[in-house]
Formats: sequence, structure tokens, C-alpha cells
Amino acid sequence: MHTPKTRFSNLHYFDPAWITETAERLRVDVCIYGGTSAGVVAAAKLARMGKTVALLQPGRHLGGLTSGGLGWTDYGKKHVIGGMARQFYCDVGREYGKDEEWYFEPGVAEKVMNRMASEKGITVRLCQYIDSVIMDGLRIAVVKMLGGLQVEAKQFIDASYEGDLLAKAGVSYAIGREGNATYKETLNGVQLLTLHWIHQFNDIVDPYIIPGDPASGLLPTILPDDMSSRIGEGDRRIQAYCFRVCMTDDPQLKLDWTKPENFDPRQYELATRWFNSGKNTHNDPLLDEQGRPCDVPAKFDIFPNKTPGGFHKTDTNNHGAVSSDYIGENPDWPEGGYETRERIFQRHAEYQKGYYWHVANSPGIPARYRKAWQRWGLPKDEFADTGHWPHQLYIREARRMVGDYVMTEHDCRQTRHAPDPVGMGSYNMDSHGCSRFAKMDQGRMRVYNEGELAVPPAGPYGISYRSIIPKRGECENLLVPVCVSTSHVAYGSVRMEPVFMVLGEAAAEAAALALSSDCPVQDVDYTTLRAHLLRDGQILKTTPAA
Repeated sequence: MHTPKTRFSNLHYFDPAWITETAERLRVDVCIYGGTSAGVVAAAKLARMGKTVALLQPGRHLGGLTSGGLGWTDYGKKHVIGGMARQFYCDVGREYGKDEEWYFEPGVAEKVMNRMASEKGITVRLCQYIDSVIMDGLRIAVVKMLGGLQVEAKQFIDASYEGDLLAKAGVSYAIGREGNATYKETLNGVQLLTLHWIHQFNDIVDPYIIPGDPASGLLPTILPDDMSSRIGEGDRRIQAYCFRVCMTDDPQLKLDWTKPENFDPRQYELATRWFNSGKNTHNDPLLDEQGRPCDVPAKFDIFPNKTPGGFHKTDTNNHGAVSSDYIGENPDWPEGGYETRERIFQRHAEYQKGYYWHVANSPGIPARYRKAWQRWGLPKDEFADTGHWPHQLYIREARRMVGDYVMTEHDCRQTRHAPDPVGMGSYNMDSHGCSRFAKMDQGRMRVYNEGELAVPPAGPYGISYRSIIPKRGECENLLVPVCVSTSHVAYGSVRMEPVFMVLGEAAAEAAALALSSDCPVQDVDYTTLRAHLLRDGQILKTTPAA
């Protein structure tokens, strides 16, 4: 694979050069695939219980999104986050001289994650991509990695964002959005929020390459289908991906935006039109050092901890009708091969880098926005080996296991209660855009974003043990704390990093019980599991906020 010689040259999801041929064979109690926050917590938990663990990470960094740029934690209700998840935020806090901290720099999070993964009994192998599994009946016996590493274990945990191990083991899964009828939901399938929604085009923006000329074709990312006629229908579209980018306004740390070598202005014409639209009112105002508002249509979440120069760092997320989300450009990721994912990864990085440069520099962008964006850049002291760009793409949704208990909108709304909770969710039923289309409105064609959701749950709700294990009759020694058995709607609430850590610890406890009882994970005694989780500080029922 050719890699252009830019400061982003080490930025990959998958690089064949990372694969080292080996005849190494490992035999451990538990093998964890995926060094996400859930995977690291599960590994540390098992090691503290005296189990031997192999932690296999497809990539060169541990911690997933938690150390990959998502430092502005989406926690929902803090009081239902306990156990090792809560301890992580306490450990991060100590790095800042505080009791706990939920808003943090990527480098600090990675330091804490690496420390957790250094527990005695954990064998970490980076740049490991699963090739195949050997099954013994309904049990995984061995996982084989590209390059030749083989790991034999009695229990396995798939902590990846994609669910690659569960798929190799023949476990049932879903991709995309169910129709509302599937689980009798109201928020699933195609969704179109009103023009007052913050991520919607709230003014008419022409979709054609040459405005007003259908023969010129549609601008990139815009579908010709009128999705508004299919509200509630299911499809295989998934939430948009992006990078959660750490920025700084510290002149001593800041690297100015650079124009990508393959910059294509057509990719950003829609952004230019939106920035110039008459009702572009959904802009988060940042304050400059004099306290004056500077309009930046992006979600700049500023960390409370200042840089050594007394300036700021951010976790910058998608915000507005056209932003860092590359809407509709990820449908092949969940089941794609590693080379396919690498191409998608690079397209997302190129799009987002180009977007930032465009908004900061293109004459077509109003001057007030250009000036505001020019204030910010990438920090020199973050992500040193990937050109200061995050190493982790935000995989908001990929495969979702289908178990005997599927978490749905009914759980989030508390019209149904799981009898066997192993953790709690509390965040909004949250989905980013799934597609972008054009339709006629008031005699003119205009652009719409589709798929957005932001609906609060009725309150904290229990997440079923059966939603993190395969259905009975499928794999008997696998736990899945990330690609949880949920509908698309419920996953939008469950899919938060603190919850993944909570479920990672629960998976570790269940794996240890399955080992000691020599039973399938489906037969782990829930009463015992619950007692162990409560002993270790997990929250399994709603309690008043502190």
C-alpha cells in the first residue's frame, strides 16, 4: 500500500506493514479481541481476579475512543456509573490533581489505559487482526490472527467496535436500522427531524452541482431518493462516522490547518452554501480572550484544564447541517475487510482534514467563520505518531449482536425492565445522520439530513446480561460488551464509553464465573453474578442522583 509522505503518513486503520509473521502460540484463561475501553477494563478486571489474559488490539493504541479524542465524556447520569468505569475517571482526575475528571486530553486517557493494561497476567499484542477461529462444537477453541499468532482460551470476549470475533464465531447479528414494526418501536428506521433541529438544513440549500440545473447532477453525499416517504422503514444505513479531534488555540502548541494534497473542492461546496444560507443560526458561539463571541458552527467542547500556556484544548465533534460527519460514506465498514476499512478510514480523514482547511481558508466561507477557525489547530503534544490527528475513527455503530434479549426503545422508555441487569444506560437515544437527500419544497429542490435522533430516556435503565451474550444454542464461551444485542434505537443510548467500560467489567465477571463453574455463559448464575457486581461497586438499579 502506497502511503503519501505527509505529516499524516502514519495514520491508518490497517497497514500491511504492521503485520509481523510469527509462530507464537498463547494459551490463556481469557482472550479479549479489541483494545477498546471495554476491552482494557475487562482485561484489568480479569487480571485482578488472578486470570491470565491475552488482549489483542487491531491497531497500535489501547483505549479506543476514550484515548482517541473523545475526551468530553457522554455520561448521561453520572450516579449510575460505578465499578471500574467510575474508577477510571477518578484515575484521570488524579492526573490533574482532582478527585475525578470527565473531560480530559487524549494523552492523559491513554496513559491511564496503558497503566490498566499493565496488570500482571495480561499479555498485550498490538496490530493483531483476526483471521479465523477454530470452533469446538459451540465453543471457540482458538483464534488465529493475520501474521500467524494463535491464541487458545477457555473464554473469549469480543470488545471490538465492529464485532469481528462474534461474526467469525457464527453468532447472529444485525446491521442498520430495523423498521419500527420489528420491535414495536416509534423511533427506528428512517427518521426526518424538523427544520428547527440543530443538525438540519434550516434554509433552502440547492443540491445541484450547478445551482438550479438538475442536469448537472447532485453534489457529493446527496442521494436522489426522497427518504421522507419512508419514515419508520428499516434499511442497512448506519450512523455517520467522524474523528473526535483535539484542537488547541495555544500559539505554542497549535499547528495550522493544511490543505490536503488531494483536496477536492466539490466535496465542500455544500458546506459553503450552508455557511452562506440565510437562516444559518445554529452556531455555537465561542468567546475569545476578550469575552467577545466568535461564531463557530461546530461543537467545540473546551476542557477545563488549561494548556501550559494558559490556553485551551477541545474535543471537537460534529455540529450543524454540514460538519465533520461524513454522512452516508460508511455502509461497507461493518462487514468490510481490513483493506476496505482502511480505504473508508482514509476517505474520512481526508474529508475531515479538508473540511477544516476549507472553513478556515476558502474565500467562499464568510470571514467571521474563517477568522474563528483560524484561531484553532492541532496540538503538537497529542497523537505524536499519527501527525497529531486521532488514531481512532468514531465507529458509532457497526454490527449489533442479536441475543435472546434485545434491548429496545421500550427499555429506554422504561415500559419494559430487564430482570437481569449488569449495568445501566442513561444517555439520550442518540443517532447521527444516516443519509442526506434532496426533495422538492415550495417549488424548489433542497437538501435534507436524515436519521438524526436525540430523545431522552425515561430515566436510567438496566442493561440485560442476556444482551451481552449470544443466544442459547449459539457460541457458549463468548461475551460481547460493545456490539451489544440492541435495536438501532437503543444502541444510540447504550453506545457510550462509560457504559462500554461497565459492560466490559460485567463481561469479565461473567467469564470468570463461567470458568469456575465450567459452564456456558448462558448458564452463569445471575444471582451470583449480580452479587459480585454489587460487591465491586456496580450500579444495577436506579438511585437518586447525588
